[in-house]
Amino acid sequence: MTAETPRVQFGIDGLDRMLCGGLLKKSICTIIGTYGTGKTTFSLYFAHEGLKNGERVIFISLDEREEMLYHDMEQKGWDVEAVRNTSLFVIKLDPTDFTLSINHLKNELPQLIQRVGASRVIIDPISLFEGLFADEATRRKELFRFIEIMRDEECTLILTSETKENSSYASKYALIEYMVDTVILLRYVRPTKLAEVHPAVEVAKMRGSDHSRGIKPYELLKDQVQVYFEANVF
Repeated sequence: MTAETPRVQFGIDGLDRMLCGGLLKKSICTIIGTYGTGKTTFSLYFAHEGLKNGERVIFISLDEREEMLYHDMEQKGWDVEAVRNTSLFVIKLDPTDFTLSINHLKNELPQLIQRVGASRVIIDPISLFEGLFADEATRRKELFRFIEIMRDEECTLILTSETKENSSYASKYALIEYMVDTVILLRYVRPTKLAEVHPAVEVAKMRGSDHSRGIKPYELLKDQVQVYFEANVF
């Protein structure tokens, strides 16, 4: 990818500014954060931006049920029925069914992307897929294989991940951030001991592009995610 590679916007203005215009097209991004930081919400806005542009979107959930995700979209005022199973395809996988989940992500997902012509794909969270493997060596090998499969597809991919225990800077298994192109960290920060805690977003890595090095506060509002690009947490 080069500086001339087209951009894929998140639809969150402050974040797109941090990404110098958006993600690079056909790149792979991970959003890493602890519970309550809004990983799924950021992903939904990424999906909605694509739908507004007439794109087709696949959302693979290993956590939330389809109806809950559709409900969240409706609460934001989005017309879900107009795009359901025509432009937006939400699929719930059971992470406890090892064979089905592995087969769907590695074999059936690429076929689905090609069949529907999806240009945006979200997997939420990829850490539940990683957790299907019993040991680190197998986990690393299978995740690498999956990433390589997805690089051949004509889509921009978002993978969310829980944080590693006792660390807000690493994914749950500390693997995915080394394999993807862009890493977005969502975390809580306290500027001083007596200050209020703020959610903050940071672009920790972005291959092939400049990006903001700042740590920016954000809010999860009812009808938007507001990233305050002009502000700094510290």
